[in-house]
Order: sequence, then structure tokens, then C-alpha cells
Amino acid sequence: MFVLITYDVNTQDREGRKRLRRVAKQCVNYGVRVQNSVFECVADPAKITELKNILTKEIDPEKDSLRFYYLGKSKAKVEHIGAKDTIDVQDALIF
Repeated sequence: MFVLITYDVNTQDREGRKRLRRVAKQCVNYGVRVQNSVFECVADPAKITELKNILTKEIDPEKDSLRFYYLGKSKAKVEHIGAKDTIDVQDALIF
């Protein structure tokens, strides 16, 4: 399974900067950093679930955001955890 993981951690206080380091450290254990807060991971579903559980415990869902983009042969899926609204990329876009 190929998964793109992105995160946005609020670093306005010391605790936020600690959370950011912990999230990045965990992502490095499972994938390859392609941008500052973007990792590409190739792993089986159990490993991705394991990482998702670890990261969910590390973030503050009121301030921080995680996104998992499940990419592959079937329909792409986006999973969002934490702060910030999300859109359904499959829906019609109306301006």
C-alpha cells in the first residue's frame, strides 16, 4: 500500500514544537520525507494503522492536523484527523 502522510502541527508554543518533533520522528520510522511535513510510505495496512494510531496519540486534535492519502490502483482515499475543515475531493467543486 502506498500512503502519503502530511501533517500540520501548531508550533506557537513549546509543547507544539515538541509534538512536531515527535510526529516527524515517528514518520521517519515508517517512510521517506519528501518535504518538511510530507512523507511517502510503502507498507502493509497493519503498519499504516499502527502509525496512524501512534500519530493520533502524539497530536493535539484541537490544534494539529494529520492527513493520510491512500493511493493505488483503486479509488484514492483521503483520511483527515484533527483540526481544520476538510473537503471531499470527489465532490463537485463550486465557486
